[in-house]
Amino acid sequence: MSPVKMRLLQSLPLLAATLLLAGPAATAQTTSVWHNKQCAVVLTYDDAIDADLDRVVPALDSLKLRGTFYLIGSAPAVAKRLPEWRRAAQRGHELGNHALFHPCDGSLPGRAFVTPDNDLSKYTVGRAVAEIRANNTLLNAIDGKTARTFAYPCGDRQIGGVNFYDQLKPDFVAARGVTGGLQTAAQVDLSNVDCYAINGQNGQYMIDLVKQAQQSHTLLVFLFHGVGGGHSLNVDLAAHRQLLRYLKAHERDIDIAPLVEVAERIQAYQQDSAARK
Repeated sequence: MSPVKMRLLQSLPLLAATLLLAGPAATAQTTSVWHNKQCAVVLTYDDAIDADLDRVVPALDSLKLRGTFYLIGSAPAVAKRLPEWRRAAQRGHELGNHALFHPCDGSLPGRAFVTPDNDLSKYTVGRAVAEIRANNTLLNAIDGKTARTFAYPCGDRQIGGVNFYDQLKPDFVAARGVTGGLQTAAQVDLSNVDCYAINGQNGQYMIDLVKQAQQSHTLLVFLFHGVGGGHSLNVDLAAHRQLLRYLKAHERDIDIAPLVEVAERIQAYQQDSAARK
């Protein structure tokens, strides 16, 4: 058995025990958030690169699947290809917010790629919030929508020890982080939604994650950058296609939707659960 499968199997008992202790009623309530399917799977794509429009959107459209694309407002692929992003949104894909300039904390290890102008550690909270809201204005001009989700650039959430997203909660349904994990609707933190970042893993690895989500009735979010090239973080085109084909073949059992839609249902579920206590 491969190490990947072994790790997945080792994590199943805890998830199974959680659902068993919660009881059938709690499990039924959780799966109702997934439109009474086994689990929810969200496909997210970061950084607004040409590969998104050249390869990913056509691949999703060919199978009538929808994803979430996190756009950097200043990215060349946004400025040069606005009509294509608008058409993607019209076909049901979410245009998410990945900040105006994608600032990352340059003070952290391994961040030599961060330029002084885009160093989050040199930002004020006010500047970060203003730029993210400006990007929302741009996205609204593209797709006409007000409900959307945010993705933390580089997964960085703090400026000087302050969680800058706290000021942005009224602007978004949810924010996606970068920490791997599968969670039930009750467990999801909408201010830092877990995901699995894919960089070089094969198709079977991704399908095994989906199968684990199906067995545990949880939310699985994928994070992609380059698909078939176009980014230093990349997934092979064939591996990506293998995942999409599995999802399409099992769409009766898997709720596949943009994050904004899944997060809205989780939000309603959590609010209802809180009101019942």
